[in-house]
Amino acid sequence: MKYGLFALMLVAALGLTNPAPAADFSVGDLTVSNVWSRASAGGAKNGVVYLMIANKGSETDRLVKASSPASKMVSLHTTKMEGDIMKMEPVEAIAVEPGKPVMLKPGGLHVMLMGLKAPLKEGEMIAVTLTFEKAGSVEVKSMVGKVGAMEGHTMKHN
Repeated sequence: MKYGLFALMLVAALGLTNPAPAADFSVGDLTVSNVWSRASAGGAKNGVVYLMIANKGSETDRLVKASSPASKMVSLHTTKMEGDIMKMEPVEAIAVEPGKPVMLKPGGLHVMLMGLKAPLKEGEMIAVTLTFEKAGSVEVKSMVGKVGAMEGHTMKHN
């Protein structure tokens, strides 16, 4: 009986220490959710931010710029396979069509943080400002996950 009570207390305590689910951020007809990053590995000078953008409006909008006080430069990137080599390259903008959420995720589109001012540490939050062609700008908060994470702990599964 006392082991069962101890286990129940332990589960409750662990539940209280988990970070709260990430908030959704809105600007115009757009909602940005599931914002997350990876902790820096070793002396890495670059980092990434992943997220999902949904458009509940009637017109396509485009993510045209991103910025963050966490790095010297921020750009929008995609990942492509060329033969057996995975390469990242900048993209001018990311279109967000009505009713077709866009997922920025490992191995695909992402926000690239270049020239980090300090390593990204697991559990911290970093600010990123996203600028859309029509909706304008919104500041989002990105929860930093583990080094090498392939999914943010706050990701919603459908």
